[in-house]
Amino acid sequence: MKTTMFEIEDKVNQLLAVLDKDIQNIENTLSRLNDLRGFVVKRDDDSLQKLLESIQSESNSYKENESKRRLLRQELADALNCDFKQMTLSRLETELTGEKKAEAAKRKIKLKTLAGKLKKEHSSTVMLLSDCARFNNTLLKSILELGQAGTITYSPRGFAERQANSAFMNLQF
Repeated sequence: MKTTMFEIEDKVNQLLAVLDKDIQNIENTLSRLNDLRGFVVKRDDDSLQKLLESIQSESNSYKENESKRRLLRQELADALNCDFKQMTLSRLETELTGEKKAEAAKRKIKLKTLAGKLKKEHSSTVMLLSDCARFNNTLLKSILELGQAGTITYSPRGFAERQANSAFMNLQF
C-alpha cells in the first residue's frame, strides 16, 4: 500500500516536534554541563548530587524521544522508498517543498549549531575533570609519599628508613 502525501506530511510534523524536543534536550545538556563545571569548581557536593539526580530522572524522557525519532525516521524511509541510513534531514529536505522544507532546514541548522557547542562544552568539562583528577592524584602522592623512592634512606645495618618531615603524613607503624 502506497503512503499518501497526507500521511507523509503527518509523519514530518511528528518528526519536527521530536526534533524540537531534541533541541530542547541539547540546550538543557549545555546548561547542565555549565552547572556541573561551576559546582565542581565551587566544590558544592549537594548541588552536584541534585544535578545527578535530575539527570537520572530525565534519562527515560531522552530515551523515549530517541525511540520516537528512530521510529519516525524508519516510517519516513519506508514511505519514501529509501534505506534507513539514507533517511537524514538533508534527504528529507530534498523530498519536501515549501514551508515544511524550510522548517526541516531550520531544525537541521539549529541541531548542527547546538551539536558543535555541545562538543566544545563537553571538551571543556572533560579537561576540567581531568585537571581535577590530576591535581588530586598529585596531592595524594605528596601527602602519602606514594612513589617517591628518593625519600627512603638506609641505616648502617641495612634497614630502610624514611626521612623525617618529608611528607605530610607518615604511614610507618
